[in-house]
Amino acid sequence: MPSTSRARRIGMIVPSSNTCLEPQTYRILGDRRDVTIHFTRIPVTRIALDDSSDRQFDPAVMREAAQLLATADVDVIAWNGTSGSWLGAAHDRELVQEITDATGVPATTSTLAYLEAFRTLGTERIGLFTPYTEDVNHEVIASYEREGIKTTGHRALGLSDNESFARVTAEEMRPGSLELAATTPDALVYLCTNLYGADITAEIEECTGIPVLDSVAVTLWHALKIAGAPLLDPRWGKLLT
Repeated sequence: MPSTSRARRIGMIVPSSNTCLEPQTYRILGDRRDVTIHFTRIPVTRIALDDSSDRQFDPAVMREAAQLLATADVDVIAWNGTSGSWLGAAHDRELVQEITDATGVPATTSTLAYLEAFRTLGTERIGLFTPYTEDVNHEVIASYEREGIKTTGHRALGLSDNESFARVTAEEMRPGSLELAATTPDALVYLCTNLYGADITAEIEECTGIPVLDSVAVTLWHALKIAGAPLLDPRWGKLLT
């Protein structure tokens, strides 16, 4: 159980080429002093459906990163990456078990955080927006369907270089977001922890009336829940309150 005499500590394993999730996580937390975030990185530079891409998410590499975070006496460890969305939620459930067995620390991943968010909101149908290639999106859709989540529509920006995802602008995200909202999903999903989706979450929610689930915000939300810390400001999404 987390100590009540200090701030909750959240450990996050970060893709090495990600430039979004650390600054965005700090922005979302704002001036809160009851939670601190601690990061370690693993080599991830490319998202594709092939063996060289999949090897980036080797559980042994994740376990070593988690063991480093555990030396900081963190209260929860999160793999802050969405790879389980195409590798399958079973992959991430096994990963979380390995991390907890190795460290004694509760763990989650971005994919498992999404599944918990879907349960919390009663989400059965999503609109999917990613910076990925079409084939990755199709694998994500199939993986979510195995978890009982249907996709009403999707948009893929066709990128595979992980560093490039953080350079996608709000102007590039708005049209696809509104098109997906027109397919009447229960929620819109901005899937990628190197995508600045949280910046327009409140705006899209207000103009469409549909909850928007950004990967960085959702992963932080689930980590806060596991650590027993208060949740977040509604401007980052309805879920987070």
